[in-house]
Amino acid sequence: MAKTAFLFAGQGAQYIGMGKELYEYFPICKQTFEEANESLHMDLTSLVFEGRKEDLDLTENTQPAVVTMSIAAFRALSQYNITPDVVAGLSLGEYSALTASEVFTLSQVVPLVRKRGRFMQEAVPEGIGKMCAVLGLSEDKIREACLEAKAFGIVEPANFNCPGQIVIGGERKAVDEAARLAKEKGAMKTLDLSVSAPFHTSMLKPAADKLKLELKPMILGRINTALISNVNASYITNSDEVKDLLYLQVMSSVLWEQSIRNMIDNGVRNFVEIGPGKTLSSFVKKIDRGLGIYNVEDLASLEATAKALKAVI
Repeated sequence: MAKTAFLFAGQGAQYIGMGKELYEYFPICKQTFEEANESLHMDLTSLVFEGRKEDLDLTENTQPAVVTMSIAAFRALSQYNITPDVVAGLSLGEYSALTASEVFTLSQVVPLVRKRGRFMQEAVPEGIGKMCAVLGLSEDKIREACLEAKAFGIVEPANFNCPGQIVIGGERKAVDEAARLAKEKGAMKTLDLSVSAPFHTSMLKPAADKLKLELKPMILGRINTALISNVNASYITNSDEVKDLLYLQVMSSVLWEQSIRNMIDNGVRNFVEIGPGKTLSSFVKKIDRGLGIYNVEDLASLEATAKALKAVI
């Protein structure tokens, strides 16, 4: 039988008003936002529904906001008795996936990702690092370009999103040089990303070290749903592995394409993106157009997805 995966959105997809319909329609979703407010000692709900975009876009606000909205959407879909065979999330989304799998509780994870956001923001001062998407070039050639640009500073592959889209990150001059070399090697296009730091590179080690201290005393639940890690694109079999993987995840490449391919190899044919936006859906489409791809971020998409999945699973 075809399996179903739930994929959880990462940072960058947030918008003011995300999750509002679900909050108003499902008591469980309202409860989710209230639980997040309580655990953060702040009114996250007002910030997400009627705040200023520039405040929501601060990494330390974005991260708890996206996780809260994603878990609300996940709980709304659960009302239809639809459950995943496997979960995964892109970068920040991995924390939503871990919460859906019951490794974290919501009141544990929301303050944790707020701190993670702050640590990531503080790790590299504004203007020192950058990230750039390279389109239409093979992994080998991108690694080559990064190696050749090393003379200009740190530059590394940060995200393997889908065929023909790899993000590099590091120190500004080195990233610019690697992007120039990538074009020389045949890249169709390079695109600077508007992010505050070179996420998922070795420059984020100070953030990873601080996160490690936060994770150390936490008591984690057992894995309830199969889960794939960003760091190695493999299934996490034991929640004892989670802390080390989350430590590494901050400063390691996100192996997203490899994670999706692993799921496909394991019989997953339906992919449901949960949380704001449809970025992950577009990545999955580029990996394999023959899959069932759905999303849940508001009432219309929730009802359409629930209806479609009832017919195929």
